[in-house]
Amino acid sequence: MSRTERLLALLQLLRRHRTPVTGPALARDLGVSLRTLYRDIATLQGQGADIEGEAGVGYVMRPGYTLPPLMFTADEIEALVLGMRWVSRRADDARLGDAAGNALSKITAVLPAELRDSVEQATLLMPAGEVIPAAVDLGAIRVAIRQEKKLSISYRTGEGDDSQRTIWPFALAFFERTRVISAWCELRGDFRSFRVDRIVGMEVLAARYPTRRAVLLKRWREREGIAPGAI
Repeated sequence: MSRTERLLALLQLLRRHRTPVTGPALARDLGVSLRTLYRDIATLQGQGADIEGEAGVGYVMRPGYTLPPLMFTADEIEALVLGMRWVSRRADDARLGDAAGNALSKITAVLPAELRDSVEQATLLMPAGEVIPAAVDLGAIRVAIRQEKKLSISYRTGEGDDSQRTIWPFALAFFERTRVISAWCELRGDFRSFRVDRIVGMEVLAARYPTRRAVLLKRWREREGIAPGAI
């Protein structure tokens, strides 16, 4: 790999470790000599990376360091463009779509010319698709999940039956045509999934739910047999 790619790989390795990792371990993962590893760390420190440590002790990168945009590879740029195009055209969430467009513009603005061309000429296309419209604001659902707030919803089943639920939303899934909330349902005392297009009324409650979002997500994944990172 080129030196630029190697420096990026080193940054990614350091970001994955919250505790110090030794120089020999980093050198082994990168497939370089220890001398080269020490030189690369010095280069990154000179470029502003907050890497602490020393030979014989180990190295750790403090939180808050942002990778320079010029460190993106061509594959990473294509992945970013494709993902942001999907969000802007298929998420059925105006605020999320605008945020994706703004983020891509910010990234493009600071890229070197040759990489900027890669964004503008990206050949991975995302055509518009048909999404079942929702009567409620997906942005409000995202905020409720982020703030761990309860939702009061009026829900209509596929059979046309209506019910009033208070739920603890912890995830929002974007399927091809529908959006689905994963939540703890107080009425059922169990995990339930709710299609957003079947919610006919919704209120974000002031009360926060008593269990942390991450704990609910972990328990739900364990019950469903879903490995972390699978979705």
